[in-house]
Amino acid sequence: MTQQPDERLQVEFCGMPFSSPLVLLSGCVGFGEEYTRVVGFSNRDVGAVCLKGTTLEPRLGNPPHRVMETPAGMLNAIGLQNPGAHHVVDNILPSLDFDETRFIANLSGSTVEEYAEVARIFDDSPIDAMEINISCPNVKEGGVAFGNDPDMSARVVAACRAVTEKPLITKLSPNQTDIAENTRRCLEAGSDAFAVINTLMGMAIDIESRTPVIGNNQGGLSGPAIKPIALLKVNQVYQVCRDHGIPIIGQGGVTTADDALEFLIAGASTVGVGTALFYDPLVCSKINNVIVEYMDRHGLANVAQLTGSVVLNTPG
Repeated sequence: MTQQPDERLQVEFCGMPFSSPLVLLSGCVGFGEEYTRVVGFSNRDVGAVCLKGTTLEPRLGNPPHRVMETPAGMLNAIGLQNPGAHHVVDNILPSLDFDETRFIANLSGSTVEEYAEVARIFDDSPIDAMEINISCPNVKEGGVAFGNDPDMSARVVAACRAVTEKPLITKLSPNQTDIAENTRRCLEAGSDAFAVINTLMGMAIDIESRTPVIGNNQGGLSGPAIKPIALLKVNQVYQVCRDHGIPIIGQGGVTTADDALEFLIAGASTVGVGTALFYDPLVCSKINNVIVEYMDRHGLANVAQLTGSVVLNTPG
């Protein structure tokens, strides 16, 4: 029998009880079934699982190569390959064990209307919450990403808010000018929480052929290389959210318990684990154990006491 995580790791996120502050990130665990095949893995070690990005219609994704390892990270350009929202709701969700952990749908689209329709479909399902991936390109506006423009970000959130009362988590892009302003606009539009950050855009080149390694030319950079950027963005978003009681999933380069603790201290309520799962699918249990040891050393009754506890230096 799998042992339950220490009860001091339990947190509440948008009214949902999480057994641990750790969240498995979208795109890294398929539709929740991939890691259940790994001996020793348990969904009870994580508070929630974010399912793979889902669009209204099925998508085949980008041409290969789609993934490349980089120094201290990974580039990926999967292209939102998925079977479509109706298939996920009708055929995949019934196979998931909602007694073990919470499951969060990841909404993706190329128009505001598509986002709203995907949200409506998941609203009529047992899914616990929805994460809005606003880093998708807006085909009606020449391909600019929704998440890089506060007006478009707010329009997507408002459209999803109009069709569901389930918790909405807006996944913020680091590839924008003012993440704090975008946060404020999404809050006003009805976002219940934020996931900070999505991947940074990057490229890798084959010097012999002088062509991009990634078939899509560019891809999203994840892994330890982006952690310092992600920490800063989490703290910037926390400055906007703290007075409103809005929780944050902090993510970007978490591979150890120390990384997770940094994100919590910076302002995250929960911590996303993604790229690290590819080389250590049992990393969450290890992170949980070390966080408990840290709480023991510092006399903390619950992991939530760490959120936003950073003491910033006074310039000058």
